[in-house]
Amino acid sequence: MPRFFRKIKKKVGNPPGTLIYTGEKRDEKIKVKMIEYNDSDYNEKEIEENLIDKCLTFKDTKEISWLNIEGIHKLEIIEKIGNYVKIHPLVLEDIVNVNQRPKIENFDDYIYLILKILDYDENKNEVILEQISIIFSSNYVITFREKSSELFNPIINRIRTKKGQIRKMGTDYLVYSLIDIVIDYYFLILENIGEKIEDMEAELVTNPTESTLQNIHQMKRGLLTLRRSIWPLREVINRLLRRELPFIHEESNLYFRDLYDHTIQIIDTIETLRDILSGMLDIYLSSVSNKMNEVMKVLTVIATIFIPLTFLTGIFGINFIALPNIYWEGIIITLVAMLIVTIFMVIYFKRKNWL
Repeated sequence: MPRFFRKIKKKVGNPPGTLIYTGEKRDEKIKVKMIEYNDSDYNEKEIEENLIDKCLTFKDTKEISWLNIEGIHKLEIIEKIGNYVKIHPLVLEDIVNVNQRPKIENFDDYIYLILKILDYDENKNEVILEQISIIFSSNYVITFREKSSELFNPIINRIRTKKGQIRKMGTDYLVYSLIDIVIDYYFLILENIGEKIEDMEAELVTNPTESTLQNIHQMKRGLLTLRRSIWPLREVINRLLRRELPFIHEESNLYFRDLYDHTIQIIDTIETLRDILSGMLDIYLSSVSNKMNEVMKVLTVIATIFIPLTFLTGIFGINFIALPNIYWEGIIITLVAMLIVTIFMVIYFKRKNWL
């Protein structure tokens, strides 16, 4: 069963701005990639975590710089980047505290965003959460992720191959592209969940079991996770559309409006799936009740058939022993009577559609 609330006891009592990583314990190296580009030039390089100081010059360049950091468990590296960019200590605290909800904050020199990347484990039937923090200004974007993955590879390939408008646009378009690919991944997760729900519906009608009920509850928890991640994101994108933030150009508003529409569509889909799951719970309870009623009906019919048979044997059983001359004839007559009564009752029950 997935965990929705991670332990935060180690943060209690510390002063504001204390960097404490609250995610899962990790020992692997942090992956740092620097991508610098403009309309005509492109440069990409991997940076060793012990050489992070050599890449901290992007604030003074004219090109757009994207610093992608995969792994936030080594706090000294996060602190070095924060000191260079002059990131507020409370923002640094939020970056390494992976229990944040999606939000947006505006500072004088940069804008800070928090998103939730979601993945769906079909084997365990659960939704997995990952936090991504984005800091961007007029000429740089910094992304902080909990772990390494290939989620942003399509964007990197578009920058490499100069595909689309990404090399011609500013940092706001790059941020749009990052949010867009996260939202597109939500659609894939909802598609997988929808297929799973269809399979469970078929199982509910044919043979509902305890595992079916457990899968329904796990699916409801997964949709709750999605809902908690998507609802705040709607407000984040709405703020990006209000033109009150710096570094957001007018030509990018159309793209952010498209993101807002996609977000509303995902929210509607989530609510629809939650209603379907609630209905499936009712179907499960009805199916189990009907199954129990069928069993009780069969048992009742059997008991009803045996009541007159028991009555007959109770009347004639002792008397036959007392009359040895007609002992076997009495037994045969009793068995025939019992057979006739049984046949008559079965035919009667079938005509009444009780069998």
